[in-house]
Amino acid sequence: MTTRQPELTVRPLRAEEWEPWYGTVDVAFGGTPEPPEERALWRELTEVERSLAICEGDRIVGGGGIFSLRLAVPGGAVLPVAGVTMVGVLPTHRRRGALTALMRRQLDDVRAAGEAVAALTASEPAIYGRFGYGAATRKAAVSLLRGRVRVRVPEQRGEVVLRLADPVAELPRCEELYARLVAGRPGGLARRPGWEKVAVLDAPESRGGFSPLQCVLAEDAASGELLGYARYAVKGEFDERGAAGTVRVRAVQAEQPWVYARLWEFLLDLDLTVRVEAGSLPVDDPLLHLVSDVRHLTPRLVDALYVRLVDLPAALTARAYAAPVDVVLEVADAFCPWNAGRWRLTAAPGGPASCVRTGDPAELELDVRELGSVYLGGGSLAALAAAGLVREVRPGALEPAAAAFRSALEPWLPHGF
Repeated sequence: MTTRQPELTVRPLRAEEWEPWYGTVDVAFGGTPEPPEERALWRELTEVERSLAICEGDRIVGGGGIFSLRLAVPGGAVLPVAGVTMVGVLPTHRRRGALTALMRRQLDDVRAAGEAVAALTASEPAIYGRFGYGAATRKAAVSLLRGRVRVRVPEQRGEVVLRLADPVAELPRCEELYARLVAGRPGGLARRPGWEKVAVLDAPESRGGFSPLQCVLAEDAASGELLGYARYAVKGEFDERGAAGTVRVRAVQAEQPWVYARLWEFLLDLDLTVRVEAGSLPVDDPLLHLVSDVRHLTPRLVDALYVRLVDLPAALTARAYAAPVDVVLEVADAFCPWNAGRWRLTAAPGGPASCVRTGDPAELELDVRELGSVYLGGGSLAALAAAGLVREVRPGALEPAAAAFRSALEPWLPHGF
């Protein structure tokens, strides 16, 4: 005899439920407790009014939240975006439709809030495609051997002084520089107040043998203006051959190419180290062109941000296009059927875009997931067509559309959420 399981429901989270809610999500992700500093920061940043609890009766068995983010898109615009986060269900309550119900409620809420785009980072990439999320950015994890690779510094436009500084004390100046750079590359997150603390989060329990977070500033020798910065940590190790330390790079930011190169030159010349590791760089990062021997860079490409178009015409008209485009897209969207159907997208470089429903014959056919994949200008509609995920109905429609969606720089997510 089969016992009928209690119904799972999805409802808004109450402020006083944050601790059990977050503890449940912790268990869903493996049960390793976070250091108190990290837990306190995520409590501060949680938008309780945008968080949902999955319940069995009165007991919370899962949940998910949304951060109100601002995301850079091609053309330099920065859009409000729903940052989906902390999605998890207890292992005892999976395969009962809880995640689907949560995704349904979230996307309906996002639409009601007037946000055209939702985005997330996926613990398991296979999960979110069925809800219309497409892989929109990638990151390069790189490892460089000190002494085997040099950095070529382009012609300098001034004199720079490098100075070690307290990463927390200098955070306001570094944030001003970060904010100026956000719109220059699609995928950048414009940080709301409080989010700057994520950049210098440095709980001792999470260091894994590395030093406390270090910060080096690149300042103009004459004016003292901040031109760039790097945050990193060092693990001091020795073997039978001597020093074998590792530098772990958290962030390198600079407006001028020669300052950026100078910071990397510094990181690759720290005493008592043999290796420099960076876990997240753009896949077209300038470093790839500045190192003396790219074969010693050993990059590994990893998926990062997944994008979901919630209001398709609003999303497609909010970004710019690199080439003229006039194409009828037939979009399939089983989870958000208001997006499904034929849309005529027209735009010229530097001008406004239009996306309206049409009865004209389809020229390209694709799922909303593939539109999410190319929304930030990375990937290629042509490559997706070669994989059988986009179908060219009208011969000749694919190439100009693929060119229009591309961005001059590859999109990149600077940090998770």
